[in-house]
Formats: sequence, structure tokens, C-alpha cells
Amino acid sequence: MITHLSGRLIEKNPTHVVLDCNGVGYFINISLHTFGQLGDGEAIKLYTHLQVKEDSHTLYGFMEMMEREIFRLLLSVSGIGASTARTMLSSLEPNQIKQAIASNDVATIQSIKGIGAKTAQRVILDLKDKILKVYDISTESAVQSNTNKEEALSALETLGFARKQAEKVCLAITKEKPDASVETIIKEALKKL
Repeated sequence: MITHLSGRLIEKNPTHVVLDCNGVGYFINISLHTFGQLGDGEAIKLYTHLQVKEDSHTLYGFMEMMEREIFRLLLSVSGIGASTARTMLSSLEPNQIKQAIASNDVATIQSIKGIGAKTAQRVILDLKDKILKVYDISTESAVQSNTNKEEALSALETLGFARKQAEKVCLAITKEKPDASVETIIKEALKKL
């Protein structure tokens, strides 16, 4: 298994990169999260996951080891393939996915294009215990931050803000300040909406 590649960045696109490693060019699929972290520098290191199928060998690359681990956990869920897992990591940051799973936040996972209610519930059901154990997240803190976010979101909707836009802002705030109170989330959100 190819676990990482270090080399010179030859080509950079939002969905893939070409990495030259000692004269061999590797076509590596990436998420938008990894694309956003790629600098303009030529020398990079990507943690990789090699998917072997009957008709293809496909490389997926990640700037962070944690993103690769989340990708592999998502692949272990029935009904989620590599392209869906990559879409999930392109729509939400790895920490957001981790928090959503840990706090039973079906709405956040379902907000990803192509993920329905059943798939979102299956992701949470299959991965919650693994996420809590591997990343040592206490259930109370995950549930508390999710409850605060939901209360703030409800209040913002009552004030007339669109749910989708308010949800994005609330997610960003809770990511920056996981222990933020409902009032803090609302105040910060009002500044950004």
C-alpha cells in the first residue's frame, strides 16, 4: 500500500493533482479541503489511500493524516464509496464531519449533496463509537455544542434569516469556539449575516 508521496507539484486542480516523484507522475484525487491547503510551493507531501478495483487502481491524497482517517472511516460505511466520501470531505471540513457524527447531527451530514436521511443516519450509527473512541471526544461536550448550535439556529430562523445561510455561519462559529454559549453564537452570527 502506498501510504504517502512526497514530490514536486506538476498540476493542481480542485479535484486532482499530479505529483512528480523522482520522474514518475502520480495522478492523485483530492478533496476541496486538501485543495484549499495546497500552497503554491512545488514540494509537497500527501498522505494517500490506494483503492484497488478489478479495472482500476485509484490514489486519493490528503494534506492531513486526520482527513485520510476520516475518509477511511467513511469508506467503511455501507453505501458510501470513495467519490461520496470525497464529496463529503469537500463539502465539510474533517472536524465538522467528526463533530456532526459525535453529536448525532443528522442535518449537517444530510446537508451534503447526494446524502439522504437514511445514509446520514447510517454514517452516524456506524461511526459514532469509533469517532468518540479514536478522537477521545466526550459525548457531553459534543451534545452540548450541538444543542447550543441548534438553539441559536432556531433563534436566527425566528428572526427571519434563511436556515441554510444561518446554518453555515453557526457551523463556522462553533468550529472556532466549540464551547460557545447560545447567546455568543447568536451575537457572532448576527455580525456575519
